[in-house]
Parts: sequence; C-alpha cells; structure tokens
Amino acid sequence: MKHVIIGTAGHVDHGKTLLVKALTGIDTDRLQEEKKRGITIELGFAHLDWEDGTQAGIVDVPGHEKFIKNMLAGAGGIDLAMLVVAADEGFMPQTVEHLGILSLLGIREGLVVITKADTVDPEWVDMIREDVREQVKGTFLENKPIMAVSAYTGEGIPELREHLKMLVQQTGEKSLRTPFRLPVDRVFSVEGFGTVVTGTLIEGSMSEDEIAELVPSGLTAKIRNLQVHGKDVTTAYAGQRVAVNLAGLKKSDIQRGDAVAKPGTVHVGQMLDVRLQNLKGSQRVILNNSQVHFYHGASVLLAKVVLLDRDKLEPGDSCYAQIRFTDNIAAKAGDRFVIRFYSPLETIGGGVVLEDAPLRHKRGDKAVLEALKIKESGSGDQKVIQTIAEEGITLPDCKKLAARLAMDEGELQHELEQLVSRGKALEILPGRYLASAVLDKQWNNCQKLLADYHGKNPLHAGMRLAELRQKLFPKTDLPVADGILRELQAEGKIKRVADRYALQEFEVKLTKRQNALKDKLMKIYRDAGLEAPSTDEVWPMFQPKEKDEAKQVLESLVSGGQLVMLSPQIVVYKDVYAALLTALKEWFAEHDTVTLAEYRDKMNTSRKYALAALEYFDRNHMTKKDGDFRRPGAEL
Repeated sequence: MKHVIIGTAGHVDHGKTLLVKALTGIDTDRLQEEKKRGITIELGFAHLDWEDGTQAGIVDVPGHEKFIKNMLAGAGGIDLAMLVVAADEGFMPQTVEHLGILSLLGIREGLVVITKADTVDPEWVDMIREDVREQVKGTFLENKPIMAVSAYTGEGIPELREHLKMLVQQTGEKSLRTPFRLPVDRVFSVEGFGTVVTGTLIEGSMSEDEIAELVPSGLTAKIRNLQVHGKDVTTAYAGQRVAVNLAGLKKSDIQRGDAVAKPGTVHVGQMLDVRLQNLKGSQRVILNNSQVHFYHGASVLLAKVVLLDRDKLEPGDSCYAQIRFTDNIAAKAGDRFVIRFYSPLETIGGGVVLEDAPLRHKRGDKAVLEALKIKESGSGDQKVIQTIAEEGITLPDCKKLAARLAMDEGELQHELEQLVSRGKALEILPGRYLASAVLDKQWNNCQKLLADYHGKNPLHAGMRLAELRQKLFPKTDLPVADGILRELQAEGKIKRVADRYALQEFEVKLTKRQNALKDKLMKIYRDAGLEAPSTDEVWPMFQPKEKDEAKQVLESLVSGGQLVMLSPQIVVYKDVYAALLTALKEWFAEHDTVTLAEYRDKMNTSRKYALAALEYFDRNHMTKKDGDFRRPGAEL
C-alpha cells in the first residue's frame, strides 16, 4: 500500500486547521493555548481515508511567522502540498514564504485551496483565483488546480477530497530500500511505556525489536512498539506518520531535531557540501561567511556559509557552498534544507546536500568544484548501476561486475555499498546485487499477476508460492526468486499467507452466509482433531443448496492456512497440523529416519491419517522417501 503525506501551508488564520477538520473530522489543534488564541502553534496530525482503502497522512503546520521553525519541523516529509489562501485576504507574506519553503524542500505536487469561500461573493473568489494564478507562476504550483471551499458550509469539500485522492494515487512511492530514518518532531513520555518519539518516516522501513540509533548523539535503543494513526503495527514504512516507543531512553535523552536511524547509516559531522539556492524573491544577498539559521529535517542549527566559487550569491542564483557548524549535524547526501537570515529571521534560501562527510575546502579550488559537479550529476556511479541493471535478475556479484567494468574489486565494493545505502541497488542475497529499477519492473509484473488472480479467485488467500515463482520467474533459481519475493514482502507490497502470496491490501471478504458456513466448517474440524471426517462425509452435513458454496469456503480456509488439506479427502485444523509437524521434528531430533509405523505410533493414530500426513510432508519437501523410510527434507 502506498504511503503519502499531505501538508498544509499558508498564512496565519487562513483556515488550514478547519480545512483539515472538514476533510478528516480530526481537530489537529491539541494545545489549550492554540484553542484559546485560535491559531496553530505546534504541528498537528490527521489522516484522510477513502472508501476504497486509499489513505494519506496530513501534517497541519503553523502559519504565523513566529512559528516558522515549527512549520519547517513538519514540512520535510511532505509529498503533496495544499497551499491555503483565504478568499477574504488573498496572498499574504507568510503565503509567499511558505511557498518558497515548499519549493526549496523539493516538493513538486500539490494544489491551491481558496478557503472561506462562503464569506465573499463568487466574483471576488474568481478575482482571488486569478491573483493566485499570477502569484504561483514559476513555482511547482503553476498550472496546478485552484479549488474554492468552505469548511463551514461544506462547499467544495467532497470535490477536494476526490481530487486529493487522485493526487495520492498518482504520487510516486518513497524508497523502502534505504535504511530507515525518522526525524523527531515530538518527544513525550507515556506511563507504563516510557519514551515515545513521533515523526514522518522519510526512508526505509522500521520494525519492532530492531535496534535504532539516535543521531547525532549516537545513543542506541530497541524499538519496543510502533504505532501508525494510533494503531499498533509491527512494521512502519516510508511515508507514514509513526510513533516509536524506544526502550531504555529517557525523555531528556532526546530532543526535536534528532533522528531515529538504522545504526551506522547516517554520518554525523560539522560540515556539509551543498548546492545553495538564493530564493528569487529574497530581499537578501548571501555573502561569503554569512551566519544563518540552517533547517534540516526537524532540526535547526546555527551555521556559516562558505561560498566556494564567488563572494556573494544574488537572489535567484545558486552555487556550490560548504556549510560549517559549531554543533554536530546528522545528514545524508540528497537531503533538502532551508536557510533563514541570522537577524531578522526571514527565509532566504536552501538547497540540497551533495556530500555529508567532506573535508574542509579551500575556496576557488577547481578540483573541488569539479568533484561536486560529478556528485550533483550522479555520473560517478551511472556505469555501475547501468551494468547491474543489464544483468537483470541474475544477481551478479562483485567479481562478475568488476570484470565487466574493468574496475578494482575493492573500489567497486565501496561503490556498491554506496549504491545500496542510497537505494539505487539492493543486496538481495549475500554479495549479490539487483538494480532498484529492475526490482520495480518485477514489482509491476507481480502486481498485475496477483491483481488478476485476486479478481478471479476472491475467496483464495493468495496465489500458491510455486505458481507465483513459475509465472513471475521462469527458469530462475529458487534462491533468487525467493530473495526477490522476500524483498517485496519486506517493502510491504505483498504478504505471505500460509504457502501463498497476496497483494498487501488484499483481504478475503465473505458474505454473511459464507461466514456462517465458515464457522460450521471450523467447528467440525476443530472438534474432530486429527481423525477428522473425510470431505465426502462432511458435505452431507450441509443442506444441498449450501454444498457448492461450502466447498468454496473450505477452499478459502485452506488457502488462508486456517485448515490444512493433507489429501483431497483429509483436512485438519491448523493446530492439529502444527502438532503433526512438531512431532516429526521431535522424531528427527533423535533419529535419522522414520517409518510409517513409527510415525503412526508417535501420533497415536491410524495408518490412514499417518500416511496422509507423511505424503503431505513428502510433497512439500519436509521429508524425502527412501524405500520404506523417510529422511528429513530440504524444507524441514
């Protein structure tokens, strides 16, 4: 399932919070002071759900100039922006500043929402619409929709919801292949749980019981619990708003601006090489050695700007620069940032990090400038990733790639590690690599295949693993096919149910009558234990008109692993199957082989049921028949 964050932006008192409430039913103002003053001070969070299962998180940011710091803390994870303009006021100073910030953060999709449409005449709304069109020229919102609504009367809200749904569905997915990172925008304690942090997961996926590093401090902690939209989850994915319960850390150990990351994956230092942009509408010239406030993720630090190829940066221009800090910063190449003038505080520019662990550069050094140009264009690793992509799903190793590229293996290994850390390539099996673009192609094929299967078999929990392997990866080694499927599962795109795979969002939906048949079947097999009646004996227990549908429900229960079909006639309850398997493992822990008679006696059952179980194990490679004996199989 795709995970997308929608962010509000705009001038104070233009109705952002009321708009979010009209869309979601959630009041994002949680502080007493916010309710008393009628303005948003801290970040607010909500979620927007549609009937077809599409979902998006919403970050509601403060509009007042005094709280730009808080606005920036929540803006880093935004995928789509709603720039809010009140019909009775139009574009205002903070509207312009917020639009500039969204552009600097690399946001490319969104729309403009004219609020309070009920307070003015329709002709005035048309005039505001034209003014907005002029104001957003040259920005990412040029030619984007401008929708007029009223949070009070509900005018335009259904249409806005539908348009947001379309934008969410069109938005590209965040990379789940990079190590997880979550900038912390809130820290609090929960009695009985301990320290909890919240933020937008901007990269990768994080799971319960993983070890996380707090950067820049370097403290480590175990992830005890995860929540998304107030619900416990075992894994959270990039693009979700997440609450993380960190075991062993005190609230005082963490502050807004820290990040929770996979250990060893984020560099901590006091310098960054960047491409710096001075906003076109800025009123300031950025001079070499200027002191600025540097906003990155949810953090803000004082910094000095060292311009590497000039003495000043005029509004609308950009250049290479080195940012130097007095405190540590935890950042990665590709991160976006914003800078504000030291005093008075106003947004003047921002850009992108090119190198997160640079040496101190001498200004005007041509070699440094050329190296930064290569890092910005990404040409340094293009040949490597292209070669990996050409190998498709063969999963080449370093030795094979080095031979093709005529590169030193040690040098190439470092390049491969960098590509993996940036999500351009994946190490699907130890020492064997797959290009992300190739995996995306495999995912498209897998998605179409499973969607077609679900449409034709709505009561099946999913497609059998063997069938999926054969159709998706013909003539491919099993370890390679299974490695790719495991990666798609880890990314939350597909799920495994018993011996089947399904799209992550797919669920078997039974009718009321089918649920009644399900309950009856489950009771029959649960009560019967191992020596369950044959299927020929089960069907007479149902009304003639129920028989065909009962067979479909039985097939659904088997596909979902709630029942296990040892043979066409013998079906057992899942707990009975678990006991059969446990007994087999216990036997092989003390013996090299097992006979039918020995297993029958071990289970204290008849030859009929013992044989059905062993033949099931044979088919699934948990045992291997050798004359009158059976030995442990590859899958046991």
